[in-house]
Amino acid sequence: MDFALSEDQRLIHDSARAFLTDAASLERLRAALAGVAGWDEALWRGLAAEMGFVGLMIPEAYGGAGLGAVEMALVLEETGRTLAPVPFFETAVLAVQAILAAGDEAQHRRLLPPLAAGATRAAFVGGPERPAAKDGRLTGEARFVTFGHVADLLIVATTDDSLLALPVDLPGIKIEQAPNLDLTRPFATVWFDLEPPADCWLGPPGSAGAAISRALTVGAGLLAAEQTGGAQFCLDATVAYARQRVQFGRPIGSFQAVKHTLADMMVLIEASRSGAYYAAAAIDEGGAEWAEACLVAASWAGDCYRHCSGEAIQLSGGIGFTWEHHAHLYFKRARSSSTWLGTPEDHREALADIMLKAIA
Repeated sequence: MDFALSEDQRLIHDSARAFLTDAASLERLRAALAGVAGWDEALWRGLAAEMGFVGLMIPEAYGGAGLGAVEMALVLEETGRTLAPVPFFETAVLAVQAILAAGDEAQHRRLLPPLAAGATRAAFVGGPERPAAKDGRLTGEARFVTFGHVADLLIVATTDDSLLALPVDLPGIKIEQAPNLDLTRPFATVWFDLEPPADCWLGPPGSAGAAISRALTVGAGLLAAEQTGGAQFCLDATVAYARQRVQFGRPIGSFQAVKHTLADMMVLIEASRSGAYYAAAAIDEGGAEWAEACLVAASWAGDCYRHCSGEAIQLSGGIGFTWEHHAHLYFKRARSSSTWLGTPEDHREALADIMLKAIA
């Protein structure tokens, strides 16, 4: 497996960094969070229409760029660095992977082009709380649906492993924004009570278990790249503060205890980045180990982000605990990300199951 980035991949990363540094600054983030819906519509348009990043993993035949998980990981590292308050991950990763895995050719041609263009925003309903599909009717409640309140399309996994692509304006769907600790990735609650049209079922009812598992596992592996970007920001911002903050006549970054803490953060982040890139490369190669690679990356990155965001608050001193400081936004994102698609403990348990089955 070749881990060296190509020139085109480096260009994608540099372009994502330059764009998001300008379009997703902390000031823009604060302004978006102060709005009622808690998201940045202009940033979404830029990521989709201007940069074309939403369609990175969509085949060219359906309006996308036809690229892979490595390119997506490079962009996600930057959206994580800036806490981009848009349904990018939900649309460009989870929804796209689910549709590609379970949909037929007609559904690909109908659903994927508007996703690639950013004309459709998606949310994924596939957590522990799922609606039930029985006798052709979908009923139930799903909480903690990220960006569900701004979605145009819901990708819904059910308790019997059915998968559906439902426009939010169908009668029988109700969505309400819900309170959330992580303001940068808002939650919604969705209620279902309807008979979905036939063309909304992605594959026969009850047949999408493998597609759901793949979408969630690929999602966990790529989420590691986003988490790595957030952890890197925590380190960079803390290093900058340690160079400026003076105590006892010296910058606090000159003290050995601070140096060691920052060095430990750097080691964790570099390992997290390696794991995330390896997982992305394994997804693209499609070999037997891609799922294990995703689980390893997800478990490590979740722990890394939580640790680094906590240390950033501690090393920032009293200012780090204030509402006005950015540290709490990253701290909260680290906590929510480490439970969203499974906790690090969940990922390690799933990895252990794979390993035990391999030697049984």
